[in-house]
Amino acid sequence: MNHHFETIEFDAYDGVKCNLKHLIHNNTSRGPVLLVHGAGVRADIFNPPIKDNLVTQLAQEGYDVWLENWRASIDLQPNQWDLDQAALNDHPAAVQKIMELTGRQEMKAIIHCQGSTSFMISVALGLVPQVKTIISNAVSLHPVVPKFSIFKINYLLPFIKLFYKYLNPAWGLHAPDFKSKILRFMVSATHWERDTPVGKFVSFTYGAGFPALWRLENLDEKTMDWIQHEFAEVPVSFFEHIKMCIHKGALMSVDPAKKQTTYVDEPIKSDARIILFGGKQNLCFLPDSQRNTFKYLEKIHPGYHKLYILDKYSHLDVFWGKDAPAEVFPLMIEELNKN
Repeated sequence: MNHHFETIEFDAYDGVKCNLKHLIHNNTSRGPVLLVHGAGVRADIFNPPIKDNLVTQLAQEGYDVWLENWRASIDLQPNQWDLDQAALNDHPAAVQKIMELTGRQEMKAIIHCQGSTSFMISVALGLVPQVKTIISNAVSLHPVVPKFSIFKINYLLPFIKLFYKYLNPAWGLHAPDFKSKILRFMVSATHWERDTPVGKFVSFTYGAGFPALWRLENLDEKTMDWIQHEFAEVPVSFFEHIKMCIHKGALMSVDPAKKQTTYVDEPIKSDARIILFGGKQNLCFLPDSQRNTFKYLEKIHPGYHKLYILDKYSHLDVFWGKDAPAEVFPLMIEELNKN
C-alpha cells in the first residue's frame, strides 16, 4: 500500500544501528502502537499489497503507527544475532525512543514470530513497562515445532553450520555462488508445491510444510510476487538459540551459565495484557506454542489475557491473507482498543 513513512534511526543499547518507520498521518488520538517483525524479513512485512492492510486499519482507527527494524531486519547490516541480544538491547531502546518522540507514557505493540519471542523476553524481564497491551502472533514464550522441523534442526543444522553463516531465501531467485546453488537445488528437489522459488526456500528454511508459513489459497498473486522481495539473510546463530529453546520447551538464555533456567520459571515482570494469536494450519510454529504460553499466563493472572486460534490461517498469512482485513485485523484492533 502507498503509505508515507519517515525513518527515524536509533541505537540499540549495545550500539547496533536500528530504525523505526513512522507512519505520517493526521489522526493519532489512540496513541502509539509498535509493530515488530520476525527473523530474516523487515518492518515492511506489515505493509503488504492487500487492500486495507493492518497499517491502514490501525491508522484509520486513530493509532500512531511505528514499525521497528531491529537487528534481524534485512534492511540492516547482516549480523550474527540471537534473541537475547534483541531483547536486552533493541526493543527496550525502540520503546524508549517512541516514548521520547511522542511524549506519551504508555503504548501498545503487535509482535510476530522472532520479533515476538525476543520482545516477550523483554517483557518477561520487565524491560518494556511502558507497553500495556500486546498482540503476539505465532509464538511467544513456548516454541513448539513440527517433528520434521526438529529433525532438520538436529541433523541438518550441524551440516549447514559447516558451510554457511547465513541462510537466504532470496537464493531462490538468485544463487550467487556454488554453495547457495547447492541449497537451491535441494529446495527445488524437495519442494513441489505451487509456490514461488523464494516461497519454497522460505518453507525449507523455516518450517516443515509445503508451504510452511502460509496457505497458498489465502494469498493473491500480487502478494505472492511481493513476498519474493521480502526475505533475505537469517544467521545460523539464531537457529542455534531457538534450537535450545525448542528442546527446553520454553525460551531460555543463550548464556551457558543460565542453561538450567528458562524465562518462564518465574512470573513475567509486566502488567501488560497479552493477546495471543496462532494459526491452526501453522507448520513453522504449531498452535500449541501459543496455547502453552496462554496456560502459563492464565496461572499468573486468570481471565486477564486471551487466546485466538485461527482455523484457516498459518503463520504469515495472518497478516498477508486476502481475507485477513475482514477476518483477523478487526479482532486485533478490538483487543487493542480495550483498556
